[in-house]
Amino acid sequence: MTAEAGSVTEARPSPPPAAPAAPKRPLGARLAEGVSGGLVRVFLIVVGLFWLVPTIGLLLSSLRTPREMAASGWWEVLTEPSQLTFESYDELLGNSDITGSLLNTVLITVPATVLVVVIGSLAGYAFAWMEFPGRDWWFLGVVGLLVVPVQVALIPIAELFGTVGLFGSMLGVILFHVGFGLPFAVFLLRNFFAEIPRELLEAARLDGAGELRLFARVVLPLGGPAIASLGIFQFLWVWNDMLVALIFSDSGSQPITVALQTQVRQFGNNIDVLAPGAFISMVIPLAVFFAFQRQFVSGVMAGAVK
Repeated sequence: MTAEAGSVTEARPSPPPAAPAAPKRPLGARLAEGVSGGLVRVFLIVVGLFWLVPTIGLLLSSLRTPREMAASGWWEVLTEPSQLTFESYDELLGNSDITGSLLNTVLITVPATVLVVVIGSLAGYAFAWMEFPGRDWWFLGVVGLLVVPVQVALIPIAELFGTVGLFGSMLGVILFHVGFGLPFAVFLLRNFFAEIPRELLEAARLDGAGELRLFARVVLPLGGPAIASLGIFQFLWVWNDMLVALIFSDSGSQPITVALQTQVRQFGNNIDVLAPGAFISMVIPLAVFFAFQRQFVSGVMAGAVK
């Protein structure tokens, strides 16, 4: 018997098939993609810097004396940092008109925002998940109110407030903002609440949850992003409003926007309070926006991706 016949042939595993090579992209396509991505980033950075220039300029102007502001532009601070001082903010805190109007702005904005969020949430839940006669027609009426401009209602509501004694009061300004903020609030929250799975609500009802408990324990936690977005929209709108406050408020209830507009008439005498007052009026809503930025983005993107 030969050695070849007595040997046992060992089985060797065959090598796995090689993966198909990815097609090589042309050099021109790769260069175009890299250049386009870099150009987009540079463009966005430039736009962001241009957007920040007025804010930075206002901040630096608020940290200069009136004499220096009248003599040169705010960019002089970049070469002479010794010009920076807090004297203007000391003058601002001593101006009772500005500090009182800033407090009035808070007293107007906070109730107007809270009332719109609370009433809009309840109405949005009712339109989304409660059955009552004429629900769809009522909702169409709410949607129709979205196209009514504020200017159309100024004179009729001014006459109404004058009849009931609300003209010139802070309560009148709050009610006006609440009335014109509710249609958008109901529309936004109703569409968001309608996307909640029905099975989840039915399971809560089977566990014995009533409508109020269902709204507080299930709907509100799920609707947090949309409610935060609504709160930011309403807060920014009311805080930056001047038209409504200019018409419906008096000297004792005017917000910061009207107070600064009044100070502008005497620009030569009180330039030291305009820059810091305008910066404080701007930085507070910016701080509120950045504090709730994550919830705002989640609420805006809700429903965009299934």
